[in-house]
Amino acid sequence: MKATGIVRRIDDLGRVVIPKEIRRTMRIREGDPLEIYTDKDGGVIFKKYSLMGGLVDFAGQLCETLNRTTGQVTVITDRDSCIAVAGVPRRELADKSVSPQMERLMEGRQVYQYKPGEEPIPLCADSDKYALSTAAPILSEGDVLGCVLFAGAAEKLTGGEVEYKLAQSIAGFLGRHMES
Repeated sequence: MKATGIVRRIDDLGRVVIPKEIRRTMRIREGDPLEIYTDKDGGVIFKKYSLMGGLVDFAGQLCETLNRTTGQVTVITDRDSCIAVAGVPRRELADKSVSPQMERLMEGRQVYQYKPGEEPIPLCADSDKYALSTAAPILSEGDVLGCVLFAGAAEKLTGGEVEYKLAQSIAGFLGRHMES
């Protein structure tokens, strides 16, 4: 645990205000669910809750299957980071934050496909190494939970109707799965 030096009091209803700087840094938005943990030393830890987090193993298997089928880098994200990866070493993308452009794309709730000549959308916030080829948001009860996507090096992006339909189908399946 890292100390921030910020102290807040609990009000009479048990509420604590998380400072704006921390919310911005941790990408916590109004309405985001937080999971509460305690440690043996009496600490209380708030962690962003991800519905998709419970599907990491399943999402990994889906990515492996999609990668074997298409030969492309396949990624499943939650709203903030890559939770499953296939086609590249896991350490290159797993748990990396998605780019702000990628976040906006998810919020648009439309399937995206790269078109030659347009500016590539980077996958990760801290790297331009991988860009989106095809991306389909995972929607459950009207909420965006994450994205199923195919990616590649910005200069070698490809993507066709097969990838478009696969991303769309898997995203739809995961969205319905999360509703049940």
